[in-house]
Amino acid sequence: MPGNGPDFLSVDQVAERLGLHVRTVRAYLRSGRLKGVRIGKQYRIVREDLDALTGRSGAFEPVTRTRHIDVPSIVKVDAISPDSVSRLTNMLMAAAKAPREEDHALRVDTTYDEERARLKVFISGSPETTVSMIGLVEKIAERKDE
Repeated sequence: MPGNGPDFLSVDQVAERLGLHVRTVRAYLRSGRLKGVRIGKQYRIVREDLDALTGRSGAFEPVTRTRHIDVPSIVKVDAISPDSVSRLTNMLMAAAKAPREEDHALRVDTTYDEERARLKVFISGSPETTVSMIGLVEKIAERKDE
């Protein structure tokens, strides 16, 4: 009969080792994706079944996560010409691809509604990078169409 010996893991232990939420591990158990034994109201997972799920064998290395903050923003620029949009978009893409000290991902996308002469700039990155990109949009967009 299963017990709390070294070959069995709790749902909390499995979640911590995989870097998942406890609810996700329970969903894996209910769906059969992960084998486990229900004892009363709790599940116990045999280490070999966990290894089968992950494709690993032997000792596990815990998943480590690094905390970061991501700021998604939308900047709308009205009354802007297609030429200005092209210039602004090229400068933003170049700035997004430029090397930065941080390893945090930066994403920049643009859409232009020619009928309304409206540009939307989608920026997602660290707070510092997002603020600087918004400032860049503002400086470039303030230029008068030439």
